[in-house]
Amino acid sequence: MASPPTGKSDTNGSSAPSNPNDGAQTCNNAAYFDVSGPDGTADVTFKSPDSKAVYLQDIQGLVTWVLGDGLMPSWIFVKNKPLIQKVVLLHLPGLDADLYLSNPNLFSGLRKCFGAPKQVLALSCVADEMQTIGALLTYRVKRKHEEIESNQQFHCPTSAREKALLLENQKDLPFPVNYYTHSRRELEDSGYCINHPEFVTTVPAPVGTSPHRILALDCEMCITAKGFELTRVTLVDGCGEVVLDKLVKPFNSILDYNTRYSGITEEMLNGVTTMLKDIQEEFLKLVYKETILVGHSLENDLSAMKISHQLIIDSAILYKNPCSEGHKTALRVLSEKFLSRQIQASGKGHDSVEDARAALELVLLKFKYGPQFGTHPFIGRKKLVSVLHESGSTCSLVDNLFIVKRYSDGSCNAIPVSSDDEALSRTMKEDWIHITRCKQRIQGSLAVELLKQFRCVLVVASRLRKI
Repeated sequence: MASPPTGKSDTNGSSAPSNPNDGAQTCNNAAYFDVSGPDGTADVTFKSPDSKAVYLQDIQGLVTWVLGDGLMPSWIFVKNKPLIQKVVLLHLPGLDADLYLSNPNLFSGLRKCFGAPKQVLALSCVADEMQTIGALLTYRVKRKHEEIESNQQFHCPTSAREKALLLENQKDLPFPVNYYTHSRRELEDSGYCINHPEFVTTVPAPVGTSPHRILALDCEMCITAKGFELTRVTLVDGCGEVVLDKLVKPFNSILDYNTRYSGITEEMLNGVTTMLKDIQEEFLKLVYKETILVGHSLENDLSAMKISHQLIIDSAILYKNPCSEGHKTALRVLSEKFLSRQIQASGKGHDSVEDARAALELVLLKFKYGPQFGTHPFIGRKKLVSVLHESGSTCSLVDNLFIVKRYSDGSCNAIPVSSDDEALSRTMKEDWIHITRCKQRIQGSLAVELLKQFRCVLVVASRLRKI
């Protein structure tokens, strides 16, 4: 623990710490009480004027300052910091400062405990829950010069054996594979159709089977009287080996084979009898709900296949365009830059096998070198729970399964929950530092109950930045 294991305090100063000099009780934090006095309590005071902006990184900095080896924040003063034994970081999605202030009766419990909140600026003018969670639960670290030099000489796993070893030894990866899968919000913002009535949805794998953990997909399309239609489907496994590669006959008459991009010609489709429904059936026997599907701008491929799947790693989303946030970097550009390999350069159109393998290898590079690979060379990211663990603190992460898998590590007490009530119940049973957030319903009584259980409760209420 980064703070003493005994003594009671809260941000309101309503309860006094036990004095280790009274009776037979002894502990290793006696020096703290000598400085603070027997009636000492922890408290916080805002130092900056209301006009000065506070950001999500400032909230995270406060947590690392109180519990770890972070820098002392300039916007707030923490009185008697050693007396703080536990911290709850409670994120309430959908509750911003303006909503809180304009509904005093609805949030009477929160107001009673915390009063007027300190407004925190969001990362952008568009509400993005996952961006907020990522900013709070991952920690920016500067890498040493020698680390930067060594990372410039990165090695991409190209052979089947190298890829297999990388996926087998996941405990050695900087972040778990599931960290890179995208949230529903991210997918929808990128054009994915999650619940389209005309789409077929992937299903759970049958009991007793071992579905593919990762498959990379790439499709080719032609132009028909009804728009783009599917002409080729390719799936490769995590080792880059082809598991499905079939031509598909469009249902409508073809107006343009789109050969310059698709590589599909009239001769190639002569005699092809596989229709969309046939390829969907084959696809669903390989790709189950638990399978991670990798590719580049897969929203187009899945739309052409009329298939809905939510466990996605899209290299077009992972490798953000440094020049324009609204535009995606082409696969051929990423391949040449990070794989040192030219693709789509034959002059005969794209090769879906080649493209699927390129997208897979780009994702494997992220697995191997971490989520910051391919971005600013001097900045890396670590999980907040890992940073606090290095400082001697033990963390619990209470959230839905997706968040828990993405942001916990071996040192963290990971507690997946499925509802607010369960989150509250499990959190109150814990006796460590808690990083928790509750979805769906916002109840003032929830924060009151947390305050009764823990000495220091920090509520984050974000508002959108006006531009």
